[in-house]
Amino acid sequence: MPTFFQELESYRQRAIPDLQPARERQKNYRAHPIDRSSPLYNDAVVDIREFGIAGENFYNRCDNPPYYVSVPGSIDRLLLRKSVATRLAAVDQKLRRCGLRLHVHDAIRPVEVQRYFHDEWMYARVQEKLPGASHEQTIAEVEKYWAAPTSSEDRPAPHSTGGAIDLTICLARNAEPLYMGSIFDDATALAHTDHFEQSKSDAFSDAEARSNRRLIYWLMIEAGFANHPNEWWHFSWGDQMWARQTGAPAAVFGPARYDAVP
Repeated sequence: MPTFFQELESYRQRAIPDLQPARERQKNYRAHPIDRSSPLYNDAVVDIREFGIAGENFYNRCDNPPYYVSVPGSIDRLLLRKSVATRLAAVDQKLRRCGLRLHVHDAIRPVEVQRYFHDEWMYARVQEKLPGASHEQTIAEVEKYWAAPTSSEDRPAPHSTGGAIDLTICLARNAEPLYMGSIFDDATALAHTDHFEQSKSDAFSDAEARSNRRLIYWLMIEAGFANHPNEWWHFSWGDQMWARQTGAPAAVFGPARYDAVP
């Protein structure tokens, strides 16, 4: 076994639980209260590079399958709340001691990007797949993977809060990503965090994806993050989804203000 996995093998052997209960808990999560009296409500927004965390904004790139376009309104930075970046840096340091590291695809996401995917790109893909679906049925399918754009201070999209992040794990020496069994943003059941726990396949590639999804899942869960059960790459801390998944009485983040971040 490679030395970079020896310290982390217990995570790779630990099964991800059945996440169907998490999917049920997550329903209508944007109705969860936000605690505006929390000391973290106005937590500063920071650039993750200040914390030594690597990444590149996936939506600002043009080599970003399956889109292959720099998404209108995207930014070229990766911004998070300071308390979230601090937690993430601790996970990153644990991985770096083992020859691995995090790679972040997305953090704070402008509402224009969220609107593009929710209202246009994903909406069109669902209509292609389900040509007879009503608008309501189409939106229900879209929102398995793409939250609606922020509609109010009380119901922010997760990535607008500075508490949500999309990421993977790479080899530290050459930035090669570990095999997770799907591309980032694969909006199908293949992307479900527990997909390979349910699979009966004995393929070596499926076993590797299963082990690596377990690794990222347990590292992030133990650091206090919550996972979106339909997306192996999506984790959050402090937003309404996190609060609903962890049983916290309230979220601590509303929409983030980031225009003035140096």
